[in-house]
Amino acid sequence: MTTTDQPILTPGASGYYFPAEFSRHEATWLSWPHKEASWPGKIETIYPAYARFVKELAKGEEVRINVVDEGMKAFAVLQLEAAGVDMDMVRFFLHPTNDAWCRDHGPAFLINPAAAQKKVIVDWSYNAWGDKYPPYHLDDVIPTLVAKALNLPVYYPGIIMEGGSVEFNGRGTVLTSTCCLLNPNRNPGLDQEQIEGYLRDFYGVEQILWVREGIVGDDTDGHIDDTVRFVDEDTVVTVVETDKKDENYQLLQDNLTALKKMRLLNGKQLNIVELPMPGAVVHEDMRLPASYANFYIANESVIVPTYRCDRDEKALELIQACFPARRVVGIDSTDIIWGLGSFHCLSQQEPMV
Repeated sequence: MTTTDQPILTPGASGYYFPAEFSRHEATWLSWPHKEASWPGKIETIYPAYARFVKELAKGEEVRINVVDEGMKAFAVLQLEAAGVDMDMVRFFLHPTNDAWCRDHGPAFLINPAAAQKKVIVDWSYNAWGDKYPPYHLDDVIPTLVAKALNLPVYYPGIIMEGGSVEFNGRGTVLTSTCCLLNPNRNPGLDQEQIEGYLRDFYGVEQILWVREGIVGDDTDGHIDDTVRFVDEDTVVTVVETDKKDENYQLLQDNLTALKKMRLLNGKQLNIVELPMPGAVVHEDMRLPASYANFYIANESVIVPTYRCDRDEKALELIQACFPARRVVGIDSTDIIWGLGSFHCLSQQEPMV
């Protein structure tokens, strides 16, 4: 946590845990997109959809945005004001970043309502998905900068972990994928049992459920937030492909088979809602990791990426049925997905406690 000669309890041992995304938020954290190489030749096209995302978030919670400098802040304000964002609900922090994917480089907030210090931050190490996109030294320190801004304690597990690779029900269970967490480009010296130990110690979970696969085109090596998401304590949505000729078909069937065999800590079988995949989204002969599962659960809404596809409406209907108390809002992600991620990848929730 902090430098000391005394052994320090892990957050899990101290009663802290990572809440489910569908629990109440204090805020949502973002890192303003600015890396041209992430959207080569088209970064300017993403700002209208990104600003609409912020507008929807700001209807129910504060939006806290990391920006590199005052110039970027001024540019962001212009974009957001043009979209009609309630700027009273937006706060900027001068925290320089390399890229926009706050789900993976942002802070992991854990809470313990019974503790004197009710909220802490875990600062996992970050290597841009297996050293694929250097430099990432600025992104790697974002959790600690946020902790300083909020005056929160920080824990340092010392291993690579990304927020998009883990999915929580808030009741002791985390879902993740072997294709990502056991990839040798992350923590080559650790086996599955050791990784599970870190998840228990630093996310405060008791149970780790594993699926095997991610979707084609996912440069994160198979993040769970493109495939399986908790919508309540006992229910997941999982993407499926109906076209048997599609290269995602068997991968997603394998995940579905695994999910059907799982049992939660309370002994219950998972309730499983099958969510369609969009039609293939291809840019310059490259299949992009388009998925309706990359939605973000905000306080008042669920913001779902859409892809100008005939399956968009069906996906929105299915997700709306999972969240009767929230508005489901589809926002065109066709340009954003060229950066190989969407709204969930771009955001990280800060829980209310």
